[in-house]
Amino acid sequence: MKVVADLCIVPMGVGPSVSSYVKEIKAILEASHLNAEMHANGTNIEGELADICRLIELCEEKLSQLGVQRVFFTMAFSSRRDKEQSMADKLTAVS
Repeated sequence: MKVVADLCIVPMGVGPSVSSYVKEIKAILEASHLNAEMHANGTNIEGELADICRLIELCEEKLSQLGVQRVFFTMAFSSRRDKEQSMADKLTAVS
């Protein structure tokens, strides 16, 4: 099932700045075949739901390797059954 996901990953217990961890996550997103666009508070990702879930697991594994003991994830998904719709299509529809 193709979805557009809104994902926010917050490493906890690492201090007030998480930018070094976000850079690591960004590298994983860029290496994937999925269309991902970071924004100020998270990332929009489009693709197959199973592929996005695997990508999120890779992100969590990387944070674990970096010593992060606790991670807070928020995810929201949207899908259309009547037609294919990309992130760009959604933005164009409201322009």
